[in-house]
Amino acid sequence: MTPTEINDLLDAVARVLARCVLLGFLLLLLSFGILLLGGDWAHAIHNQWFDVSRHEFDLICYGGLGLAKTCVILFFLGPWAAIRLVLKNRRRQAK
Repeated sequence: MTPTEINDLLDAVARVLARCVLLGFLLLLLSFGILLLGGDWAHAIHNQWFDVSRHEFDLICYGGLGLAKTCVILFFLGPWAAIRLVLKNRRRQAK
């Protein structure tokens, strides 16, 4: 592969990762909104299947949101930033 092809490939991967970050945070925002506005309804549905108190349900949900946010940052935002730094250095060296 030529350096131009590598740069184009890295740029395409960075664009995909940026979209994944955006969609991941939108999903987190939607999940938070559902829990904020419909927490009692969500708890009632899950309480039919599992015998969990409202406190336990909230802990599970907010722990899951935290885990999802950590995964979005670790698997999408971190690699996106690393690729952008590599591209910046490659373009600076090409000049």
